[in-house]
Amino acid sequence: MNRIVLVTGGSRGIGAATSKFLAKQNYAVCVNYRSNEIEANKVVAEIEKEGGIAIAVQADVSKDKDVIRLFNTIDDSLGKVTHLVNNAGILLPQMTIADMSEDRINQILSTNVTSYFLCCREAINRMDNGGAIVNVSSAASRLGSPSEYLDYAASKGAIDTLTIGLSLEVANKNIRVNCVRPGFIYTDMHADGGEPERVERVKDLIPLQRGGKPEEVAASIAFLLSNEASFITGTFVDIAGGK
Repeated sequence: MNRIVLVTGGSRGIGAATSKFLAKQNYAVCVNYRSNEIEANKVVAEIEKEGGIAIAVQADVSKDKDVIRLFNTIDDSLGKVTHLVNNAGILLPQMTIADMSEDRINQILSTNVTSYFLCCREAINRMDNGGAIVNVSSAASRLGSPSEYLDYAASKGAIDTLTIGLSLEVANKNIRVNCVRPGFIYTDMHADGGEPERVERVKDLIPLQRGGKPEEVAASIAFLLSNEASFITGTFVDIAGGK
């Protein structure tokens, strides 16, 4: 069976690393992006240079119409999705809940939660012969991110619950749903939160005394998608250096 994977938020960071990692394992990859077309096309070009198959598709995966168009494009270009990596997410500048606006909270929740639900729905409706989904949550769902990213942490808590419930809902269809929870990983997302060097600031608090690499997260995602994890569902892998 051809393995066709959608990686949402695939133009940078963990998403880009995962797209390239899976392409080397002979998945046909759809690199989804919202606005960074140049970087998404770079990921596709690198995959194709190595002999892989990839396409880049723009879609705001928090919007129903965009998600339907995204999956229809994959249907036409690669075939029906067999694997899904829900990775798209945003982080907004650090603040306490006392200063959070309605617009900020709703933006975080729609991007980080609604998008996962919509993509799961479309993927599951295409997985006639089983499949696998990996949701990218965060160690923040366990730690809470007080005084910094409480809204982000809460959105990732919702993803943990989605993983548990959905894994039970679709198990009888031979669809596995698992989750990775990265900790402090060297990605551009920290700049979005207003502190590009955040990992350097906190790395001494991590038992392994360093931040993680996107490729280390990608390796765990690839394992959970693979046949080697065929009896694993509803499971969480913390990739946080022991924190």
